[in-house]
Amino acid sequence: MTRDLTIGIDLGGTQLRVALVDDAGQVVKRTATRTDVPGGPTAVIRQMLHLIADLTAGDTSNISAVGICSPGPLDSDTGRIIDIPSMPGFIDVPLRDTLAEELKLPVSLENDAQTAAYGEWKHGAGQGLQHLVYVTVSTGIGGGVIADSKLLRGRRGMASHIGHLMIDEHGPRCACGGTGCLEALASGTAFAERAKSSGFADGAAATEAARNGNATAMALLTREAEILGYGLSTLLHLYSPQRLIIGGGMSAALDLMHPTIMAQINRHTMPAFRDIDVVRAALGDNAGLVGAAALARETFAA
Repeated sequence: MTRDLTIGIDLGGTQLRVALVDDAGQVVKRTATRTDVPGGPTAVIRQMLHLIADLTAGDTSNISAVGICSPGPLDSDTGRIIDIPSMPGFIDVPLRDTLAEELKLPVSLENDAQTAAYGEWKHGAGQGLQHLVYVTVSTGIGGGVIADSKLLRGRRGMASHIGHLMIDEHGPRCACGGTGCLEALASGTAFAERAKSSGFADGAAATEAARNGNATAMALLTREAEILGYGLSTLLHLYSPQRLIIGGGMSAALDLMHPTIMAQINRHTMPAFRDIDVVRAALGDNAGLVGAAALARETFAA
């Protein structure tokens, strides 16, 4: 049987998702469950194996490889999770080798935002480009960089922790332990906290109210866009991409934030960097699955 499918696994602190992905980047079939974080790594690996068995009906003969994407920090060179702050117990976990042994298949492990960047480059909003920056604005902020038609990995595969650019040294404490990180100021979590302080149920409610013309909600989104635009300006100077791709939950409001983001870019970047597209990601919550599968397919291609 032709081994024409790859398994993508997206490990998140809330949800664990697994998909079968073909060589065109299409999700053929996917399934998900709530991540058993309290059960620790052993329980989560058991969940992965169960979901894979469901998707494949126990037959992996047409599977070429498995790609996992996970929050970090993690070491993609050794395939080990170093420490996931949001998932207690996930410290020094040999995830890649453990799953490879169980499945008898080659397995790769990469940072979730980097795999999403790769997915968007290969099969989404970044197709055909040589240089792009992907930023996911969700519970936290992460990112990935394609430079000179290659995924920028860095030492141990830990490059592009975009959310931990320091924006304000007097700003709020970040989950990473730092102060004034972009993530602490502009993540979906930070936006939701500001929304609640202004009387909205959550960030989604504030965004909906902004679409209906609520002035307070619009001011909240303007502030969010100002912070994001400031951070994105730094990324333009660092990486000189052809396109900025925004993913994650907050990308649903990109159309409302786009004018302010562009105004910030024009205000804070040198003229040569201002000719830039800022677009919404095309793959939605499949970006990590597609990217992880594509990276695994290419890593282990015969």
